[in-house]
Amino acid sequence: MSAKYATTHYHSYLELEKILNAQHPKSGETGKAAHDEMLFIVIHQAYELWFKQIIHELSSVLDNMDDNYVSEKSLHKVEHRLNRVTEIQKLLIQQIHVLETLSPLDFLEFRDYLFPASGFQSFQFRIVETLLGLRPEERLAYNDKPFYLSLEPAQQEYIQQIMEKPSLFEAIQNWLERMPFTRMPGFDFMKYYEAAVQKMFAKEKEQILKSEYIGETEKNLRVTILEKSADYFKSITDPVAYEKYREESGTRLSYQATLSALFIHLYNEEPLLSNPYKILMKIVDIDELFTTWRYRHAQMVMRMLGKKMGTGGSSGHDYLKDTAAKHQVFRDFHNISTLLVPSSYIPDLPADIAKQMSFHFSK
Repeated sequence: MSAKYATTHYHSYLELEKILNAQHPKSGETGKAAHDEMLFIVIHQAYELWFKQIIHELSSVLDNMDDNYVSEKSLHKVEHRLNRVTEIQKLLIQQIHVLETLSPLDFLEFRDYLFPASGFQSFQFRIVETLLGLRPEERLAYNDKPFYLSLEPAQQEYIQQIMEKPSLFEAIQNWLERMPFTRMPGFDFMKYYEAAVQKMFAKEKEQILKSEYIGETEKNLRVTILEKSADYFKSITDPVAYEKYREESGTRLSYQATLSALFIHLYNEEPLLSNPYKILMKIVDIDELFTTWRYRHAQMVMRMLGKKMGTGGSSGHDYLKDTAAKHQVFRDFHNISTLLVPSSYIPDLPADIAKQMSFHFSK
């Protein structure tokens, strides 16, 4: 039998000898091991295995998008692999429920043995964040040091190498900037969009002023708020105004990428835009699920430790809670929803453009 078809045993293929003998409770080194330390170790080892798979998927996504032309076949792979990442993230959140079967008193039986180890030292999770596009200046300060200084020297070097390459945020932005949809001959997208926005605001203002259920003071307040919202929409109709808005708000996404993302959202039912729309939804899902995971982690730490300091020297719960709020990578893609208008206000695409959007081929 050739080596290609040689018999493989389940145990050796999965290298279970290594995996199942990789749990060494520290509490057992000086006496009777704390029973629940085994659960703590297994949960965190499982996390690291899932982080490895997420890195594998994100690396593939970046390889498929690292080109001036991304084919529909590649887009399908990207969407499929991002979807796999979100399913893994759901498992990460579910694992917290298992970890919470550990009581605060049970945790205290072995917590002292963990110093100064910390989840902040997870090399793989730092890779995940960097691949997604979390920049150093956007990170919450940890002990007043750059985030990578908690890692081993070789790991620090590797992280810095990744930081020099395009992240998923940058790859998605570059891909959106290359799209021609908002610049197609015979269809002035921005002209139609502005008209739809004006129609939407006129209808909302009319409803406020005609309402019989609110007084004049409330009406005036709501109209003022509505007008301020209208000012935000103006930034998307003028590249110069948008750049000013970017500087003032800290928005990362470029003007052209924002227009393309908006177009994809408005016309997402067109066959050609199906995969692009799914990809934009998946990166928002990834952001949302990591935010949920961080928040659940913070709540678990509050439950286990109260206001105690983290084993790695952080403020514990407060630090983790703040990262949930701050460490979002794709918030600009969440904000596209602000720019949407009712689908009934969106004009139909010209017939020739609609035909191109439908994968129409003629002999």
